[in-house]
Amino acid sequence: MRVLVTRPESQGAELCNLIRQMGGYALHHPLINIDYNLPAPFTYDRLLPADIIIAVSQYAVKGLRQQVDNQQLIIPKPCIYLGVGQKTAHELSKLVQQNVNYPAVSDSEHLLALPELVNVANKHVIILRGNGGRELIHEQLTKLGADVEYLEVYRRCYQPLNDDAIAAWRHAHLDIIVVTSGEQLEYLLSQVPESEQTWLRQRTLLVPSERIATLAMTQGFHNVINTQGASNSTLFAALQRLETGLNNDEQK
Repeated sequence: MRVLVTRPESQGAELCNLIRQMGGYALHHPLINIDYNLPAPFTYDRLLPADIIIAVSQYAVKGLRQQVDNQQLIIPKPCIYLGVGQKTAHELSKLVQQNVNYPAVSDSEHLLALPELVNVANKHVIILRGNGGRELIHEQLTKLGADVEYLEVYRRCYQPLNDDAIAAWRHAHLDIIVVTSGEQLEYLLSQVPESEQTWLRQRTLLVPSERIATLAMTQGFHNVINTQGASNSTLFAALQRLETGLNNDEQK
């Protein structure tokens, strides 16, 4: 098993370590870097009117924590907090000192099915995110009558790919690519030259949701695995199942 991990920061490095401990080969090549130094830091006034605050990722929680610490902001207590995944909810709970609910499957569709988001008419909802992403949550809650506002607490900085990087991927005989967002997948496709597109689409692609799996298949990937979650434990479990299946095939 030879895996390219594109998720950024320590999460990507951690997943690579798990793969290596399993005896696989892992190459960490983040497609984006995360920048928490915002050009226009927000103020407490932006948080105060919230009835519901949603963190879309661990990066969003880390960005909120940095803004709270830097500006000595007060977190609004009488508020419903939600996280897209278990780890995000756990980190947000530590920050706000309240219970934070999350869906069993870590994606926008399952988040929207939470009971806290059923009756949201006239509620003020803040979505903590980076520069773009999670438009489905905004769109669906707005349709339900909520007043929805984005609050950017970090920025994604895309990293250009060069020919040397792609040559290194080929030289490493990578057979699996882990991509954890639709934006990352579209960016990857835009950066790989036409001469390498066939090779890229022949890799097994691991993605965290049905929405991204559908996007990948419409873009020409034939072997797409939906892990139903973006946590490292979920991704690693999917890789373990895949490795077991490959080993069984070799023994037949």
